[in-house]
Amino acid sequence: MATKDFKKRSPIVIFLSYFKRHKKLFALDILCACLIAAVDLTFPLITRSALYDMLPGQMYRTFFTVMVVALACYGLRSFLNFVVAYYGHTFGIRVEADIRSDLFAHMQTLSFDFYDRNRTGQLMSRLTSDLFELTELAHHGPEDLLTSTVTIIGALVVMGGIQWQLALIVGLTIPVFLAVVMTMRRRMGRASRAAKEKTAHINQEIESSLSGFRTSKAFANEEVENARFEAANDQFKTSKRNFHKAMGQFHSSVEFFLCSLNVIIIGFGGYYVMRGKMDYRDLLTFMLYISSFVSPMRKLSGFSEMFANGFAGLSRFVDIMRTDPTVQDAKDAAELSDVKGAITVDNVSFAYDRELDVLRSVSLEVEPGETIAIVGPSGGGKTTLCQLIPRFYDVDEGTISIDGKDIRAVTQQSLHRNIGIVQQDVFLFADTIFENIRYGKPDATYDEVVEAAKKAEIYEDILAMPQGFDTYVGERGTLLSGGQKQRVAIARIFLKNPPILILDEATSALDSVTEAKIQRAFDALSQGRTTLIIAHRLSTIRSAHRIISIADGQITECGTHRELLEKGGIYASLYNTQNAAAFCG
Repeated sequence: MATKDFKKRSPIVIFLSYFKRHKKLFALDILCACLIAAVDLTFPLITRSALYDMLPGQMYRTFFTVMVVALACYGLRSFLNFVVAYYGHTFGIRVEADIRSDLFAHMQTLSFDFYDRNRTGQLMSRLTSDLFELTELAHHGPEDLLTSTVTIIGALVVMGGIQWQLALIVGLTIPVFLAVVMTMRRRMGRASRAAKEKTAHINQEIESSLSGFRTSKAFANEEVENARFEAANDQFKTSKRNFHKAMGQFHSSVEFFLCSLNVIIIGFGGYYVMRGKMDYRDLLTFMLYISSFVSPMRKLSGFSEMFANGFAGLSRFVDIMRTDPTVQDAKDAAELSDVKGAITVDNVSFAYDRELDVLRSVSLEVEPGETIAIVGPSGGGKTTLCQLIPRFYDVDEGTISIDGKDIRAVTQQSLHRNIGIVQQDVFLFADTIFENIRYGKPDATYDEVVEAAKKAEIYEDILAMPQGFDTYVGERGTLLSGGQKQRVAIARIFLKNPPILILDEATSALDSVTEAKIQRAFDALSQGRTTLIIAHRLSTIRSAHRIISIADGQITECGTHRELLEKGGIYASLYNTQNAAAFCG
């Protein structure tokens, strides 16, 4: 289902659309539930027949035969209950899993700015806790609604045949009951949604604390983190207070109503017995049906609570599914293939959230196979420019082209396949070194991974590890040194083998000896490829064909290392400052 379909359809229609994939399980669940309801409706009729005909008529053989059949029916009912419990929950879990799968897949299509605005803990809540109640809603919701309706109508029909006035009194209570349920459900729904939002906030605080525990230890701030956690935990204690209050009011109202129903039936039934309009055996049958009647009424009230919880999570799911990625492929987007590596940045301006200008009227021509170094003070726009080339964000003005093709006219996937990026802040998955390297080419062979590791100067380090390429790197690669993480990321790019490279401080975490080795590898990798290098360590970019400096969102200088030194501008100032610092060191 596309984003536009989520926008057009109501959350309930969206939810029900997931039933189609598992319609056989759903049909089995509903069929068994209906058979259970049929058994429940039959027993009071058997009791009435026994009291009116079998026992007074001394039809003992028939009576005991009917009792054996009734016992067998309850045995069947027990088996049907097992089917409903097992396969019904299986159905519910599959629906929840499908919804979670679609949500995750949609999140993968969303642009960088979405993740700039939303914290990981909040998104984790959307993927996990928000969807937990959907299993119960998918399983019990339609089942309880259908079987309760069938049971109530069936009971009313039979009771109407026994004593229509009393059946009418029972029937008139239903609209009152439904009005109470609907009013309370809306209140619970609002409270449940608010509770989920608070829970998401708690999750983001916990995620932040766990992610930063090394920093808290380094600053001896364990007490600060404990206090922050306690504050979040206190929020958790009160996060569902309004929901539980609404739920308590709901249950107390429902229980009062259902218990009062017994009193009403006994009262009016007793009156009709006194007036001779009703037999006591009919009154007993009525009471048995009221028991059958009350059970589905309780199910309906339980469904209301379940719906309030599930719908709150469903609404938050739909909110994200209705979110369009800000960066989208054009309808006629073509595949970017046979890339030579020519990059044209033409009069590009960009501001995050269109508020603060980061780049202003930037123009740059990069020839195929050319190595361009980008330098300048922090915050000048270097990284932003390199994020615009793979179209992680869309430019506000101007165009960026590769081989003469506007990057907005090609598919994002083909664009990303042809650009390799090594960032300063390396991200490694909690997996083995082998899988982290192979991420650059998921179908790579073992020999290809080994070759990439050798080119990245990480091969010897890997062999020295206890499990070699099967060594687990830890969360975000914490079990590796900074230099090893960087080289694993570089090996990943060697394996990907793209025609365009973007190196954002790719050697910043390496010691001088390893840096020299990697620099040679980069020089070899750059041959015949277009390479953009963001560098603060200017000693690493002397071999670049051209160096550009960016400050205040504009290109201020462009030339070779020697030309820029002779100019005496920003680059010369940065270079001389670093040389002086190195000399003093």
